[in-house]
Amino acid sequence: MLVRTLAPVLIRGTRTVVLTMGNQAVSKGDEKIYKERPPPKVTFTEEDLRARLSEEEYRITQERGTERAWTGENLTIKDDGVFNCTVCGTQLFKSDEKFESGTGWPSFTDMAKKGSVMFIEDESHGMVRTEAACGQCGAHLGHVFEDGPQETTGLRYCINSACLKFDPKKKTGAVTSSADAGGRDGSGDPEEGK
Repeated sequence: MLVRTLAPVLIRGTRTVVLTMGNQAVSKGDEKIYKERPPPKVTFTEEDLRARLSEEEYRITQERGTERAWTGENLTIKDDGVFNCTVCGTQLFKSDEKFESGTGWPSFTDMAKKGSVMFIEDESHGMVRTEAACGQCGAHLGHVFEDGPQETTGLRYCINSACLKFDPKKKTGAVTSSADAGGRDGSGDPEEGK
């Protein structure tokens, strides 16, 4: 038996998406909620991922796990900067979109730029939710809910801290151009910037 935790997600503004109760995702705007996980734009071998990621990072990003609430290192960061994907370096969120939700996980009101996060219908654990995944490598990030601050998007991107690498050097709104520690420039294209 599936239990709907919230009404179908409506992503407001320029990124309007309606998740229907039927078999198809209906898109109004540029983003859509996928019924099934699409193939990633950037791929890595399991061997590479296991060598680069901690056990926790691998479990969460590749096996769609969840970290315990209140344990993530990015939860209390208030500095100016950007949050990049742990797996591929894609810029996912800006610090000025981060807010304290009281849930125990880093929460954001919007993604850094269009396409940096994709949405997938998630029917795991007897619920229907909207999964947030990296728009480039498909890494599981967390979920998006409609209970965020109403004065902004009204959304709460509830993200596992282990999925994020904070970069305080890049100011909010800055173009991502310098290489991260993994040799990628944050665009999600591992060939770019080489």
